[in-house]
Amino acid sequence: MKKVSALLISGFSISLLLAGCQQNTTKSANAATTNEAQTNDTKTVDSKPLEEVRIGLQSSGALVYLRESKLLEKSLEKSGIKVNWVQFQSGPPMLEALNTNNIDFGTTGDTPPIFAQAAGSNLVYVAYENPSPQSEAVIVPADSTLKSVAELKGKSVAVTKGSSANYTLLKALERDKLSFADIDVKYLQPSDARAAFESGKLDAWTVWEPYLSSAKIELKARVLTDATGLKPNNTSFYLASTDFAQKHPDVVKDIVKAIDEADKAITADPVTFSKMIQKVTNLKPDVALASVKSRNYGVNYITDDIIQAQQQEADTFYKNKLLPKQIQVKDIVWYPPK
Repeated sequence: MKKVSALLISGFSISLLLAGCQQNTTKSANAATTNEAQTNDTKTVDSKPLEEVRIGLQSSGALVYLRESKLLEKSLEKSGIKVNWVQFQSGPPMLEALNTNNIDFGTTGDTPPIFAQAAGSNLVYVAYENPSPQSEAVIVPADSTLKSVAELKGKSVAVTKGSSANYTLLKALERDKLSFADIDVKYLQPSDARAAFESGKLDAWTVWEPYLSSAKIELKARVLTDATGLKPNNTSFYLASTDFAQKHPDVVKDIVKAIDEADKAITADPVTFSKMIQKVTNLKPDVALASVKSRNYGVNYITDDIIQAQQQEADTFYKNKLLPKQIQVKDIVWYPPK
């Protein structure tokens, strides 16, 4: 557990993200004009040279490869731009950092951007990774007698609030005719959830990689269900602050291009990438490799189908009274200038 809990820093609290719902209406209105701003209009491009780009990342995915390989630094050095990497334990605090202008670009699962938009956060969708439904799951301890999600009624289940796993759990319960009201939800960050899960204080835990592979291999945790068939957008998103995307569209395109190179390298040689993951997380080699292989790699700019799936997710959270207000996902999508 100590190895996993030492992986990352958590950054800002999810409560700050949700508390901003009524305080950021101006930012929300500005974000709603993003589509119109994403053209070749040179007025949106900052004339002041950019000296540094600050990128938030978690403990898996292409951004880890970029940081370790220095691919992005090599791409941006010709423009005199430095890269500052900032690590986070989960998506919600990373997006709060985007909202408060502490980072410029980052990556999360499918759910955090929905809660961030509802809170009026200053961010836009830039691109997404190919779906990886096996990279999230509802798990139980090795000695648990539970065999299905339907048996979680009245049981304690940990999940990180506002994370992609939050939606996986919601849809798994919905599929088995349950709701959040039927379980004892424990909103915990991954490191705290791991500690509680390992000590027997939880009946189940819904989590993503690399925590998932760590629990499965080191704790012999069993999977009740992964995200297969539960949600179409089981993917990672790349997001930027609205101001950064509008002022530096070419830099955003350079970052996405570098991510594409990283994804191709990971797909071609997952073992080398797993060694990078092992280095930065102290995970065991088999855990690191399993976490890498559980994902599908490939970056794409946002499409109508992805927007529709995100909208369906947002509507589901609102219907279940877990999202404070209705949102329109299309209002905060960034499109690369041609």
